[in-house]
Amino acid sequence: MAKKANSSNHCSFCGRSEQEVNLLISGMTGYICDMCAEQAHEIVNETFKGSAKSDVGISLSSLPKPAQIKEFLDQYVIQQENAKRFLSVAVYNHYKRILQKNVKDEVEIEKSNIIMVGATGTGKTLLARTIAKLLHVPFTIVDATVLTEAGYVGEDIESILTRLLQVADYDVNAAERGIVFIDEIDKIARKSDNPSITRDVSGEGVQQGLLKLLEGSVVNVPPQGGRKHPEQRMIAVNTKNILFVCGGAFDGIEKKIAQRLNTRVVGYAASSEKTHIDRNNMMKYITPLDLKSFGLIPEIIGRLPILTYLEPLDREALLRILTEPKNSIIKQYQKLFEMDGVALTFEPEAYEYIVDKAIEFKLGARGLRSIVEAIMIDAMFSLPSEEKKKLHVTRKYAAQQLENSDHHHLRVA
Repeated sequence: MAKKANSSNHCSFCGRSEQEVNLLISGMTGYICDMCAEQAHEIVNETFKGSAKSDVGISLSSLPKPAQIKEFLDQYVIQQENAKRFLSVAVYNHYKRILQKNVKDEVEIEKSNIIMVGATGTGKTLLARTIAKLLHVPFTIVDATVLTEAGYVGEDIESILTRLLQVADYDVNAAERGIVFIDEIDKIARKSDNPSITRDVSGEGVQQGLLKLLEGSVVNVPPQGGRKHPEQRMIAVNTKNILFVCGGAFDGIEKKIAQRLNTRVVGYAASSEKTHIDRNNMMKYITPLDLKSFGLIPEIIGRLPILTYLEPLDREALLRILTEPKNSIIKQYQKLFEMDGVALTFEPEAYEYIVDKAIEFKLGARGLRSIVEAIMIDAMFSLPSEEKKKLHVTRKYAAQQLENSDHHHLRVA
């Protein structure tokens, strides 16, 4: 308890009298002032924080196995078996590489950066966000569309590591064993087949800058981002053990694959002898050669040795995505209405209608959210003010709401 003012009472730590401090707290044999208590609290926090972050906190026996990682992904991501298997193995091997650092051995396990290719709305970013929930290492998602060469408007390549440092609470050791997901990697493809004929500051220039990160080198990272605080001290980060996972839609790459396979994506002239080629899923035939013809420089492709693809989502997959995952769109809206005491239900035909519209708009799984939002907007506006405790969405109601909405911009010609 705090003692009343008394000239003989002093803080047992700093020696200040009760008149010199705001509060003096008494113990069994002494006193502590408010300033020393605050400082002690900070010291305890720093000590425990440092010890928690100094090690991975896992052993080989307690590591989530690839099958367990995939099982976790299955709860949130529908289909995409191929991508989930590649990602699960890569993350598992990344943990083993971290644990191997403590063992004296001649064999050094190299990291295997991944590149995932798939159309928009197939689940690339969702896979990254989901696996982040499971990890015991720092994980960050960055967008390649904002990156430019140093000296130009946009973000420097080093800002990728700044984000990782922030997630790791500026613990360099933790950041150096982290995982970075670089989204929209296709947006930094070379704009022209003619290399370096003009300055390509957000394309080839960024790819050249990424090389040192992917390969593994010591990079001086500005802790607050480079351009607004030029006076700040740099933090040296070694990227040798940082796993990079890249994802991109690579819109139009199917034509490059088709040309290489000497077939066509559409048209009557599709060669009959190539009947074994699945023209609805050209991505499964993707090779590093196609990435090169799309505009990625060979050096970048060489540093992303694992190439995997995401399958296009068919009608059945979209229907499952709408309702099955732990955080499915329908479950999210049911939770929103439940917080207002309203029970939200859908008839199966309403789901069918939503999926049909998503296919029509060609927006993949991402389009489902826009369509459901358009259908539910009137109910979300009016029901919180009403006494109504139930809402059953029929196909007719869904069609009527979508027709009345202003979501005509969803339609793709």
